[in-house]
Amino acid sequence: RKSGKGCFVYDPSKGKKKGKTENMEALAILNQHRLTPTSANTTEDYQYRLFSRFVNEAIMCLQEGILTTPLEGDIGAVFGLGFPPFFGGPFRYIDLHGAGQLVDRMRRYEQIYGEQFTPCQLLLDHAKDSSKKFHSSK
Repeated sequence: RKSGKGCFVYDPSKGKKKGKTENMEALAILNQHRLTPTSANTTEDYQYRLFSRFVNEAIMCLQEGILTTPLEGDIGAVFGLGFPPFFGGPFRYIDLHGAGQLVDRMRRYEQIYGEQFTPCQLLLDHAKDSSKKFHSSK
């Protein structure tokens, strides 16, 4: 509001309630990057699309050395980013449920929505070998 525009264009001379109109420039940018949803969008689909990218990014952070251990990623995701604590974190989730299932879904989403759903190499490695775990079972 301080700059006078964002999602809305604000006219301070008209007051707070009447002084805002849609910002057509912002709307054009949003429309330019809009994805066309498939007809089979369910609540579970929405959740998995968000969840799969989140888990993939966490695993990519480990792959690229941004995280030094999977435990760091699980703790950071739960306490810092709001990852559902009942899953134990993205790495614990993959250990418990397997990477194959997630990779299969991500491949379907990749065909529909594009490369933002491409699984990272470390996730693919865990999907190929189900005995691989991020956390040791000590």
